[in-house]
Parts: sequence; C-alpha cells; structure tokens
Amino acid sequence: MSAVLQPPLAPALRWRNRFAQLGPAFYTALPSEPLPAPRWVARSASCARLLGLPSDWWKDADALEVFSGNALWPGMQPLASVYSGHQFGVWAGQLGDGRALWLGEIDAPGGGLEIQLKGSGLTPYSRMGDGRAVLRSSIREFLCSEAMHGLGIATTRALCVTGSDLPVRREAIETAAVVTRVAPSFIRFGHFEHFAHHDQHAELAQLADFVIEHHYPQCRDAAQPVAALLEAVALRTAQTVAQWQAVGFCHGVMNTDNMSILGLTIDYGPFGFLDAYDPDHICNHSDHQGRYAFARQPNVALWNLHALAQALLPLLGDADEASERALAALESYRTAFPQVLLARMTAKLGLKAADEGTRELVDGLMRLMAADRADFTITMRRLADFDSAPGARNDALRDLFIDRIAFDAWAVRYRQRLRQEASIDAERRVQMQRVNPRVVLRNHLGETAIRLASEGDFAEVERLLGVLAAPFDEPARPSAQDRADAGFPPDWAQAIAVSCSS
Repeated sequence: MSAVLQPPLAPALRWRNRFAQLGPAFYTALPSEPLPAPRWVARSASCARLLGLPSDWWKDADALEVFSGNALWPGMQPLASVYSGHQFGVWAGQLGDGRALWLGEIDAPGGGLEIQLKGSGLTPYSRMGDGRAVLRSSIREFLCSEAMHGLGIATTRALCVTGSDLPVRREAIETAAVVTRVAPSFIRFGHFEHFAHHDQHAELAQLADFVIEHHYPQCRDAAQPVAALLEAVALRTAQTVAQWQAVGFCHGVMNTDNMSILGLTIDYGPFGFLDAYDPDHICNHSDHQGRYAFARQPNVALWNLHALAQALLPLLGDADEASERALAALESYRTAFPQVLLARMTAKLGLKAADEGTRELVDGLMRLMAADRADFTITMRRLADFDSAPGARNDALRDLFIDRIAFDAWAVRYRQRLRQEASIDAERRVQMQRVNPRVVLRNHLGETAIRLASEGDFAEVERLLGVLAAPFDEPARPSAQDRADAGFPPDWAQAIAVSCSS
C-alpha cells in the first residue's frame, strides 16, 4: 500500500477526479507496486507549467517517491481503467490499463488534466504482462510526447521519467522505469467498445454522457448528442492524422485501444519519423502485414472510427436510424482529412491557395521524393530556401534527388506558381520555416540518448528534450551537435528496429 504523504507542494494541487466518479464498472482501484531505489531520469518544465507546478516542483522531498509509484499525495485516487479493442484489425476482447495507473485529475490553470503512471506494476488488466515499463520505452515515450507538442500536434504530455535498477525482462533483461503521462482524458475508442461488446448499454450511455459533458459540451444541445459526439471525434481524428502525415510521423500501432476520444496522439510505442520518404514504410517490426504502414494511417483511422461508430449504435436510435446517423457523422472525416492535409502541405510548400494546382505540385513532389528516397524532413526544410529567380539551380535541394531532370521539371512548375502568387522569397522562407521543422525525433537521436541513459548518463535526454521543444528554430550559432541533430541519419540508424515491446 502506497503511503499518503503531506508535502508542502500538495496543497497547491487541486483535485477533482471526475473519471473516478463514474463508478467501479469502469475501473479497478488499486495501489501501484513500489519501484525500489528510484532516481530522476528526466523532467519536462513545459509540462510542469501546464499543470501549474512551480519550477522547482521536483525538489520536493517526496516528489520522486510519488512519481515512481511509491507514495501518494492527498487527493490522488489510483485506479486502472478497463477497455477492450481491436488489435491489428482483430477483436482482442478485454484489455485495459495493463501497465498504467491513473492517479487523479488536477484542476490546472487551463482546465482538468489527468495524471497517469506508466510502468507502475501489475493490474487486473495486465494479462500476460508484468505491468512494468523499461527505461528504453519510457525515454522514447517521454521524448516523443514532448516533441509532438513542440511540433504543435495534439498529444498526451509527459511530466517526468524515473528509473531504477529493478530488472525487467523483454527480449533481454532491461531496467525498470516509470513515465508520468498527462492528458485532459485518457478515454479511448476501446472504452466504448468494451461496454458495447458486453451489452452494458447503461454504462455505455453513462460514458457517452460523461465525455459530452466534460470534453464536448458543444454536443449537448444537438438534436442527436451522441451522433454529434461521433462527428466531433471524427473531425479531431482527421486533424491529428493529417498532422502526422504532414511531418512524416508513423504511429506504428493504431489499434482502437490506442485511439484517443479527444484526437490526441496516445500510446507511444513502435513509432518513428520518416528518414527517407517511403509511403510504404512500416515502423513497427511486429506489424508483419504492414497494416499500419505510413500511407495507410489515414484509412486505418477511418476504420477505427467505424469501430467506434459500431460501439455507439445502441445510443443512436433504432437499427436503420442508427446506421444512417453513424455513417453521416463519419462523413466529416472523409471530408475533413483531405482538406486539412492539403492545407498543411500548402503551408509547407509556402503557397497561398489550397487548390487543384497546389495538389498537383504536392503530389508531384511526393512522387519524386518516393522514387529517389529523399529525406522527408530535410527536403521540406531545404524547400524553404528555394530561389525562385529565373535560372537559379537550388543545388542544396536539387542534390537530394537522383533524377535531377525530373526535379528540374518540377522546379519549373513550382517557380511559375510562386511567381503567379507574387511570392517574395524572404517572406516565404520565414513562413515555411515555421511549419517545416529543422529537427524531429529520429530513431537514432532517441537511441543515442537511450544508450547513454542505460549507462547512467541522462544529460543527453535533457539536451534532446530542449532541442525538440523548439523544432522549427534555427540556432544563431549552430554547433556541430546542432548540425548533427538536423542532419542525415548515420548508416547505423538503418539497423534500429522497434516493435510493440518498444
């Protein structure tokens, strides 16, 4: 049983714990398993500010114990929630928080924020797992949560990582860690699927009412609030997945239990950012059929929305009405996703009008990049420096392509479009650098930080966190390390493999 502490910091935290009020059908209340001899690995000052914590919050004598699962502050109500879901397109039955523990909800300056420990031990939903997380996966989740926030993409956040010498077996023996995750809600599509599958329609309605009341209040007064909720979730999902595609982010395991009802990027496991542009890239080595390949992500998101719609059918009227309302709500995704993605790519190319001509330029560039395996992030960043003057060679960009003739033909069309829009290179460059990141969390950057951390050196995790917090900024005096962060991946990066255990 975790001790309840009363440190100086605790009175500043205002708890309201609305999810816990749903009742025992939704969760199992239980303590975490203590983590022996914990130590700090990394902390996010940005996430701490989001929670309203003081800058020195981590110096509180008991903070390390609390965020390692060894103690509680007053107001915390630890619980593991139950959900079900489809994994790799197959119904997996009951799932749940198998290695996560919800601590409670803080009434933060910007609204309610739930705090959750990942890696805090066994729960009733752990199935064959050990309930622990390892240092490797915890650092990856910590860094990518904050990196996605830096990119402006909807995401869960990460407050901190703590570590221990406690051995944990994955493919090999590793050491344990706990990452503290933060989000307005951790409710997933799978929560709805769980109650629908078990014909618990009262609980299904209770959950829908809860989500509408606290997270989608604009749906309350709709003629069909649940249909309005489905449409709103579809829109948020479209926006988030379009953002993924625009920065070359592969989630890797888009199961329905990993889909946030708020459209957040959630459950960072075998993710990866594209190096060479390959629409068929599979970042998860456990994904043997390529279900979650990069180019398939938009359609998988729609498939998952259909699964959510299926779960909500009992709340949408009789059979015929329910199906019509669900399909109508999902049309919002079909309409919004291509529009949002085109708008994102229009900005990335520094163009003003998201029209058919822009679409043709985008498609043409992506085909060239795919054919020559051009680096996704570097190509887009160098495009900002495109010289639209007649006869300009743009060698830095041109040299990324093997087929120079094909690139030159595309560059002629792009230059013509820029002149039609009366684009000014200097102004366009600034605008494009605001949407085309200089650096993303490539696998080799994370791997370097993980290798050093496994030896007890956490400085690279902290340094990389600072870089990823400002991914669009060009250093005034770039160092060799700055250039390496934004440069091509080393040859050894091709050997990095990530799977569901990551």
